[in-house]
Amino acid sequence: HFQVVQSGGGMVQAGGSLKLSCTASGFTEDRYAIGWYRQGPGEGREGVSCISMDSGDTYYEASLKGRFTISKDNTKKTAYLEMRSLNPDDTGVYYCGAVTDWATIDGICNMPIDDLDAWGQGTQVTVSS
Repeated sequence: HFQVVQSGGGMVQAGGSLKLSCTASGFTEDRYAIGWYRQGPGEGREGVSCISMDSGDTYYEASLKGRFTISKDNTKKTAYLEMRSLNPDDTGVYYCGAVTDWATIDGICNMPIDDLDAWGQGTQVTVSS
C-alpha cells in the first residue's frame, strides 16, 4: 500500500520562502519518483517539479526554475520542495504524488492523478502582497 504524507506550507509575504515535505511509505526500494503539483484558485492542476528517488533526476516547470528547488533524502523517504521569492501567483494548494512506473521525469509532472500510485492530502500555500 503506497502512501505519501505532506507537511509544510502556510502563509508568507511576497518575497518570502517556504519548504514543503513529502514522505513516502510502502515503497520497498528507491525505484519511485515524487512529483509536486499545485492548483491555484479557479485554475487547473499544474506540475511544479518532480524528482526520481533513485537517480536524482529532476524536472522543473520552466517558469519556476531558479526559484523552486526539489531535493530528496532517501533515508527518510522524503522529497522536499523549497520555494523562494514567492509571489501571490504562487498561491494555491500544493500536492505531492508518487509513482513507481514512468517513462520520463518530466512526464511525471504531467501525469494524470489516476496514473499516480499515491497522492497527498494537499497543503495550502498563501502568498500575500
